[in-house]
Order: sequence, then C-alpha cells, then structure tokens
Amino acid sequence: MGGGHTSVTVPIVRLPSARGLPLPSYATAGSAGLDLPAALEADLTLAPGDRVAVPTGLQLALPEGYEGQVRGRSGLALRAGIVLPNAPGTIDSDYRGEVHVILWNAGAEPFVVKHGDRIAQLVVAPVARAQWAEGTSLDETRRGGGGFGHTGRASGESPADSARGSGEPTGDSGRSSGEPPGRAG
Repeated sequence: MGGGHTSVTVPIVRLPSARGLPLPSYATAGSAGLDLPAALEADLTLAPGDRVAVPTGLQLALPEGYEGQVRGRSGLALRAGIVLPNAPGTIDSDYRGEVHVILWNAGAEPFVVKHGDRIAQLVVAPVARAQWAEGTSLDETRRGGGGFGHTGRASGESPADSARGSGEPTGDSGRSSGEPPGRAG
C-alpha cells in the first residue's frame, strides 16, 4: 500500500465454510476497512428486531499491538436498517477463533443475508495500552463534565432543555447534585 498508509501482515485462515469466497479486501485505494463476507450454508433471514452472529469463515492472527475493529456498512444501514449493535466490535490480537459479525435488523422489513454478502468492514488499527495515573482531581477543560450530546447543542440551550426536546432522558433525574452519573439509587 502506498500514499502514507502503514502496512501490517496479518496471518489468515479460510475455513471450509468460506471456500470460494475472496479474502477480505479494500474496495478502493482510500478505503480504511476491508470488506468482510458472510460464510453461510443457507440464506439467513433477519426479521425486524432480530440479532444474529453471522460467521465469516475466517480466523485471524492480528499482531500484538493491533486490534481489528468490526464496523457496519453504511449502505446496509441506510437502505435496510442493518447495523452492528456493538459497533465497533473488537477483535483482540490474542483471539484465534472464527470471526463473527453481530448483525441487527433495525429496519422495518425482513432482510436476507446470502453466502458471500459483504456484511461489515474490518479496520486493523494500532492499540495504545493505558497506564493509570491515579490522583484526587483532573485538569479543568472548557467542556468539563458535559457529555451525551453536550457539544452538539445550540448556543444557550441547557443540557436538560436539549434532552427534553429530543425525547432523551437527561441522565440526572433521581440523583442529588453530589452523585456522579450512573450512581442513582
């Protein structure tokens, strides 16, 4: 690969269920993700609301210091409501089992997955290992503790107003101002 891309060699095994399928590949020179295929013995129909782990027929040996990020395909999401509920899924460097992709039909119609369909993308990326530096406080930032859409609000709109307007919970009902989010009893 050229153009400033970093290249890493990833050993791969094609299981019998994936015979005849191409190895994951980049669709264009600028693609970040490799297309992952479905390796199925028969068509699989996902009714609206169904979730299923779809096999790819592939096993990987990602090098230490790398992960595989399994991401949805935008076209499937837009046209059929097929998404990955845990996106991005993570393939750790020490995992050696068959790669599966969890698909969820968030659409209104049944969706059929066929053998060889491109169902997800795999991005191979370096991983930084965190080392904790425990303390009693953190540095101050302009954003502070604002989250859950905080930076996307119109100027002057409070977090509570924004959440009420979107139908989303504010996340602070039932807790005192001294309790951190998620600690309400």
